[in-house]
Amino acid sequence: MTRGYSLEQDLKLLIDNEKCSDIEILCENEKKLYGSRAILAARSEVFDRLLYSGMKETQISFPKINSFVMNIILEYIYTGSINKESLNKNNIIETYYAADNFKLPSLQEFIMNIIKNADYLENYSPELLSKIMDIMSLSENNILLNLLVETVSIIPLDTIEPDRLSIKALRHLLSCTYKKEKPFATPEYEVFRYNAILAAKQVSNGAYETLMEQLPALDQIEDSNQVRNNSITGHQKVANELEPLAHFIDFSQIESQILSDIIEPLEITPSNMIVSVYRQIAKSNNLFPSGVRGISMYKFTESDYVWDESACGSIEDNGKVVHAPDGCGHLSVRAKMPLDYKGIFEWNVIIEKYCVDTWVGVCASENFDYEKRAGYQSTGWVLGSYGHFKNSNKGSNYCLQFRKDNTKITVHLNMYKKTCAFSIDGTKYKEISVKDLPSKLFPVVSISHPGRLRILPYQIIR
Repeated sequence: MTRGYSLEQDLKLLIDNEKCSDIEILCENEKKLYGSRAILAARSEVFDRLLYSGMKETQISFPKINSFVMNIILEYIYTGSINKESLNKNNIIETYYAADNFKLPSLQEFIMNIIKNADYLENYSPELLSKIMDIMSLSENNILLNLLVETVSIIPLDTIEPDRLSIKALRHLLSCTYKKEKPFATPEYEVFRYNAILAAKQVSNGAYETLMEQLPALDQIEDSNQVRNNSITGHQKVANELEPLAHFIDFSQIESQILSDIIEPLEITPSNMIVSVYRQIAKSNNLFPSGVRGISMYKFTESDYVWDESACGSIEDNGKVVHAPDGCGHLSVRAKMPLDYKGIFEWNVIIEKYCVDTWVGVCASENFDYEKRAGYQSTGWVLGSYGHFKNSNKGSNYCLQFRKDNTKITVHLNMYKKTCAFSIDGTKYKEISVKDLPSKLFPVVSISHPGRLRILPYQIIR
C-alpha cells in the first residue's frame, strides 16, 4: 500500500518495528517487542512517567503481560483503534486489564461493550469469570467482575462443563450469592451436586464415577425409599476438596429427605452443617424450602414454549410458530406458559417474517381482546417494531426500530421488581418499571399478515 494516504495504516507500520524503534518492550516469557518512546509517552501517561523520568535504559519490562496482548495495546496506542477479531475469550480479560494498567479508558470502554453483548456473555461468561479471578484482587470493586458474576448466576450450573468454570471462580460465585437476594438459576441441590462432582474429579476417576452413580440429577431422583450404596472411593479426600466450597452451599434450601437419604450418607459434607440444617428445619416447623438461593430464575422446559391455539392466529411447528393469514387483520396471540408467581422470566421471540406493527411483550390472563393490538389495551405491555413501549395506547420511546426478518427479541421480566426489559439481537436496553403488573401474565405478540413469529427459550440462536 502506498504511504501517505492513510495515517492509521502508516502508523501501523511502526508497530513492533525494530528499525524505527528506540525502546524494547520485554513481555511475559522474555518475548521482546519494539516501540517508539515519543508515541508511547504521548498516548499514555503511564508510559510517559516510565520513559521520561530519568530512565536511560533502552528496555522496559512487563513480565505479567503476554506479547499478544501487548501487541493489541500497541496497535491501539499507535492508531486509536484495534481489530475486533483479535480479541477472543482467551485474551479479552487480559487486554482489558492491560488497558487499565496503561490508563487507556476508551479502550476499556470498547472492550466492555463487546463483553456486555448478551450473546457474548451467554457464550463465554464462565470462561471470562475464571480468567478474571486469576488476574484481579478480590479487594477491588470491579464492574466487570460484578457483571460476570451476575451473568453466570442466571446460567444453570448443570449446563456449564466443569472445565469452563474454575474452582476459584465457582467459589467466588457462590460466596457472592450465598444467602443474598440476587437472581440465581440453579436449584441448591444441583449446586451441591456440581460442587461435589468437581471435588471428586480432583481426587480420582473412581471417585468421580462412583459419585455420578450415587448423586443423581434433581429430575432423576426417584422414590425416596430407594436403597442406595452411598460409599464413595476416597470419600475423605473428596470431602477435603469439597470443604472450601461447602461453606457457600445453602443446605437449608435442600429438601430434608434428600439431605438424609442422598447427601448425608455420602460422608463428604461436614456433619455439623447437616445437623445445623436439621435443627433449623425443626425450629421452622418443617417449613418447605424454596429450593433455590436468592431470587429464582425460573426455567421452563423446551416443550412449554408454545403458542395458545385457542387465541387468534395460525399455529405451526408443534406450537412454536404463529403466523397471521392473509385478510385476518391485526391480532394478538399469547403463549401457554403462565408467569404466575414471583420470579424472573426470560424468553426469545424470533421475527421470522416481519410485518408492519409487530409487538412483543406480556399480557394479563383476563380482560384481554385477542383481536386487538396488545399495546392498545390496559392489560397489555409490549414493545413495538417502531421502538416504542406501549400500554393502554400510551407509549414512550424505548429503543431503535427493528423492522426486518430474523430479528431476535428477548423479553426479560422480573416479577419481584415489577420490571421488564428487552434485548434486540443481543443488545439489552433499560429496565422499565411497571407498578401495576398483575400477578399472572403470559408472553404475547401482536401481528398482521404476513407476520410469522417463533417463541423459544432464552438462549443463543445459532
